[in-house]
Amino acid sequence: MTEVRRVRRGRPRDEERAARRREEILSAATRLFAQRGFPVMDVQELADEVGVGKGTVYRYFPTKRDLFLAAVDRGMRQLTERIDAVLVGEADPVEQMCAATQAYLRFFHDNADMVELLIQERAECRDREKPTYFLYQEQNRQRWAGIVQGLIAAGRVRDMPVEGVFEVIGDLLYGTMFTNYFARRNLPPEQQAASIIDIAFRGILTDEERAYRYGRPSEGRSR
Repeated sequence: MTEVRRVRRGRPRDEERAARRREEILSAATRLFAQRGFPVMDVQELADEVGVGKGTVYRYFPTKRDLFLAAVDRGMRQLTERIDAVLVGEADPVEQMCAATQAYLRFFHDNADMVELLIQERAECRDREKPTYFLYQEQNRQRWAGIVQGLIAAGRVRDMPVEGVFEVIGDLLYGTMFTNYFARRNLPPEQQAASIIDIAFRGILTDEERAYRYGRPSEGRSR
């Protein structure tokens, strides 16, 4: 008689449940890393707060560094998703730039812990070739370059190096985000976005001064 061997199969992994658990861990980790700092944050405290064993955390993230970088990546992914969502409702490229500026500032206004994690990443992960923030910026560079090129071709933006536009506006937003955090500035993001857009799009010089510096001086104007 042939023996029939029964193979016991483990319970199929519930991918949706695993994704929820991973999100719970990263959400708590983001807050605890921001509050405690990378060197002090205790994985056991995180596990207790989420309601899982410490081993469960390490099954998802083998090291504390992996956990930290995953939390940073999650935040940048959320920022990208937030900006993508507001762009869906805007067909005009200029309005897309305005909406993205406002969404960017609103995200960091509402997620100050994420700013703290970006700071810690620079201190704790100096061996990385590029910080997570700039990796995501590179991923979005082509899309925004295409938008600016289209505006130049349409005669809505003056003919100038596209990279210059991307770098200046990107640096302006990056600096504003950190200044808000360090100076504990709590201005409404919509107000800040309006100021940045006004200065970036219109400049600070009067029409007369622009004509004098970059074109033909207005009649009667002398130095």
